Amino acid sequence: MKKQAIFLLLSLSIGLNHCINAQQKTNNKKFDAMIVQGMKDWKVPGLATIVVKDGEVVFQETYGVKNLKTKEAVDENTLFNMASTTKAIVAIAIGMLVDDGKLNWDDKVTDYVPYFKLSDYYITADAQVKDLLTHNLGIGNADALWTLDSLSTKETIQRFQFAEKTYPLRGGFTYQNIMYAVAGEVIAAASGKPWNEFVQERIFNPLEMTRTQAIAANIFKAGNYVTPYLNDVEEGLVEVDYGFSDQIGPAGMICSTAHDIGNYLTFLVNDGVFKSDTLLQPKTFKKLFEPHSFLGTTGTYPTNALTKPNWNTYGLGWFQQDYKGHKLDFHTGSLFGLVAIAGIMHDKDVAVYVFANLDHAELRHAIMYKAMDLFAFDDDGRDWHTEVFNLYEGFKKEGIEKAQKGEAERVKNTKPSLLLADYEGTYKNKMLGSVQVMLLNGKLQINFNDFITYSLEHWHYDTFITNKDPRFYEKLKVKFDLNETGKSSRLNIMGEVFTKEE
Repeated sequence: MKKQAIFLLLSLSIGLNHCINAQQKTNNKKFDAMIVQGMKDWKVPGLATIVVKDGEVVFQETYGVKNLKTKEAVDENTLFNMASTTKAIVAIAIGMLVDDGKLNWDDKVTDYVPYFKLSDYYITADAQVKDLLTHNLGIGNADALWTLDSLSTKETIQRFQFAEKTYPLRGGFTYQNIMYAVAGEVIAAASGKPWNEFVQERIFNPLEMTRTQAIAANIFKAGNYVTPYLNDVEEGLVEVDYGFSDQIGPAGMICSTAHDIGNYLTFLVNDGVFKSDTLLQPKTFKKLFEPHSFLGTTGTYPTNALTKPNWNTYGLGWFQQDYKGHKLDFHTGSLFGLVAIAGIMHDKDVAVYVFANLDHAELRHAIMYKAMDLFAFDDDGRDWHTEVFNLYEGFKKEGIEKAQKGEAERVKNTKPSLLLADYEGTYKNKMLGSVQVMLLNGKLQINFNDFITYSLEHWHYDTFITNKDPRFYEKLKVKFDLNETGKSSRLNIMGEVFTKEE
């Protein structure tokens, strides 16, 4: 009788496993088909997707090519940029230091970074370590600090003191890359080693992330990496420059691979444990995913129009919202032709990650939600690719119409108020440095901090327009202001003002 019972149990177990495996294969096939179609429609050169369920990698596929000229295929060891999904790793690193007893979440930032200073004295004095990770310090965004210059980390942080206060401390939400650079300095001060060495030793090595690079520029030595691309409205797919800015590395410069991310997601799904090794204490791990900033029902992502969440919050390196009655933690990453997205649903033990080498390839959102539908809810009822594609095609159309409107509003047959040579000179901004305006071969050129140079074409009156820059691949308007004596006195670009030196 016992033998019969054991045989029956074994038969049921084998049958159940067979059904589960069959269902998983079906879900994988549906998932793969959507990704393949999505890549065609979005024109994505190369992509990698990883899904972990119940502590195991259940889907890991690479698609397309690293470079459109060489046609070399993406593989599991190809390096992509994690961009802002880096932030979660930095939060984990600080959590490890909390576990070590070397700092506390509510410690003052100035205790670790003495030169940390903001435009508001009270915010400077009261800013806590956890505030560096939650985007609610009350200071305006200043990403132009690293897109228009190549300052050191310390110089970048010091210049940030000139960014203006826009709301009370912890009273709003403004995305802040530079505060994560400060978090990197906190890690260095508390651990006694640079942030990149700390994450290598405490995160990458234990997770066997052998190809992952904390310093983005190191990928060129490591080899097997992707080329960044952008789908330009006028020119189609174009190669753009790498926008690596390691001076703000903790904000978004880690590069990794499909293989390595599989281990990282396994660690996340297992609540801070990898191969029986507890890397982060349960209380600390939970802290990372608690809501710390509140964004309201609209959130920051256009896909909210499709998911219709009841709430949007931000944890420590994670956006958060409700999806199908469950909490979804996720984060995108975007850096000059390279994108990523990470998503995890803890109570379903499912995590997904996507890399791609096409600027703002929002197929990533469709892949994340489809992964949750299939692997967390066994639901194939929604065509996420079509919905997300149509949503962003609408935005693309709006962008084209806006550009056309701008062209129509251009006042034809006007001339600059001055001779081109009279616009020459050095224009300065206390936060963003200097712009050198020069006349070369009959055209004005502007050079930001000996870092990036644009040539100018006349637009109308005293407004000019740049050529397409090699990273964003977009044209920028540059407006010159004249003083009461009729001389050029200021230069306006990207909402920032540079004053001409006398």
